[in-house]
Amino acid sequence: MTSSLSAQGAQVAFGAIQQDTSLPVEVTSEELAVNQADGTAIFTGNVVVGQGEMRLTAPRVLVVYREDTRGIDRMEATGGVTLVSGPDAAEADRADYSIDQGTIVMTGNVLLTQLGSALSSDKMTVQLDLGTAQMSGRVRTVLQTGD
Repeated sequence: MTSSLSAQGAQVAFGAIQQDTSLPVEVTSEELAVNQADGTAIFTGNVVVGQGEMRLTAPRVLVVYREDTRGIDRMEATGGVTLVSGPDAAEADRADYSIDQGTIVMTGNVLLTQLGSALSSDKMTVQLDLGTAQMSGRVRTVLQTGD
């Protein structure tokens, strides 16, 4: 028997472990365009962002550097994004990663899969250092209730 559940918000665990957001960020892609004037870099083509156990993939990632050019301020992934941490995976149209806050905000057709369960929503905010995620905006899941 299955049961469908809809709600306005839900908090769930995300990732097998808490993510250390001070670890280096590695980005690989097919192409890179750097704009020294505004302190940005655009990675395109099979972009993979890795930090510790976390992997984010997207067709395009904009990296915005801090004004002092000492590190990354934020990253904006667009064009269909997949985020994997441990056994958990999430997909969305867009993901915005704030490095200092240790948060990833995924928006647009968010789908989270965990151990055979799936949740969908309009928005998911992942707190990497806590290993949690808050889903909001028409959250839906199907719960397995037995055999």
